[in-house]
Amino acid sequence: MLLIDDLQVKLGDREILKHVDLEIRQGETHILFGPNGSGKTSLLMTIMGYPQYRVTGGKIIFDGEDITRMPVNERANLGIGMSYQRPPTIHGVKTRQMVQICSKRDIDVENLATKMNFAEFLERDINEGFSGGEIKRSELLQLMAQDPKLLLFDEPESGVDLENISLIGNTICELLERDLKIDAKKTEKQRRKERTKMGLIITHTGFILDYVTADKGQVLYDGVLACTSHPGEIFRTISKVGYEECIRCAI
Repeated sequence: MLLIDDLQVKLGDREILKHVDLEIRQGETHILFGPNGSGKTSLLMTIMGYPQYRVTGGKIIFDGEDITRMPVNERANLGIGMSYQRPPTIHGVKTRQMVQICSKRDIDVENLATKMNFAEFLERDINEGFSGGEIKRSELLQLMAQDPKLLLFDEPESGVDLENISLIGNTICELLERDLKIDAKKTEKQRRKERTKMGLIITHTGFILDYVTADKGQVLYDGVLACTSHPGEIFRTISKVGYEECIRCAI
């Protein structure tokens, strides 16, 4: 569903992604680790199609279509959605309006907002005076309305207090499994096999692993995908000895 082949990207004159290869198959969720400044957010922004991230080599294929030069709005229409770490405040646009814009169909905005404990914020300008947890809930509400095939999350736990972590984590899990019919008798293996939505999640804290069953973990270091392994194993290694050990193994 998502194939990134030999991707090279510049921001201004600086090369920020170097020969990145990544494949996320239908139904898979991948976790992306890496120190600050390693290029993680740049990778997500490039997948989403922001023009300041200039592709100088390689290609991005989504759902069988080459989207390397496609603008952001067309990628969103194809079914790619993103939750941003630091989205801007937008004056003059109500949160309710943005949620409605994100959806291609008639939706019950009140019902979706109630699920996120967010109904009281619908008439406020987007992110105006929102706390970290409120911003994350707003981002997830917009993704729920869009219902994309590929979900990109840039540090969903960042700036979120412990009270909101559970809500954020469970909502992300619901978004990734939204296409599944509810059946308590199904095993995790069966649900994973039937899942069609894909996820790519950047995390520093690893809290999201308590809520989301991820298939693969990758470490991005200095613009290079340094290693691939089980996300829990990678996180334990990082927590114990830091990123240097992951890089040493890759070399």
